[in-house]
Amino acid sequence: MFPYEQLEVYKKASRVNRKVYDFLKGNKSMATYVKNQLGRASLSIMLNIAEGSAKFSSRDRRNFLITARGSVFECASLVNFLYDEGEVPEALKNELYSAFDEISRILYTMIKNLEM
Repeated sequence: MFPYEQLEVYKKASRVNRKVYDFLKGNKSMATYVKNQLGRASLSIMLNIAEGSAKFSSRDRRNFLITARGSVFECASLVNFLYDEGEVPEALKNELYSAFDEISRILYTMIKNLEM
């Protein structure tokens, strides 16, 4: 088992990424560039957490967590936009937004704990 697989924030990011992925696979009406952006941003959360866990220095780990948190904000913004455009149902918007908020808070704490 890799170290990142034990992180609760990684598990949460993985779960929300699956929900985003399933939603995007089933949505045929959304513009391709928006689907790509949301898919990439959601995947970026997971991947940056995983990659950061492999870094030896706190500074490097922190930079990857900051990038992951930026992707969380990007996803939340996109989900809100898509909800306003009628592309995302309210229940899914609320579920995703809540998950992104929780992930953001965990990442914030992890980032602060790695400050020099």
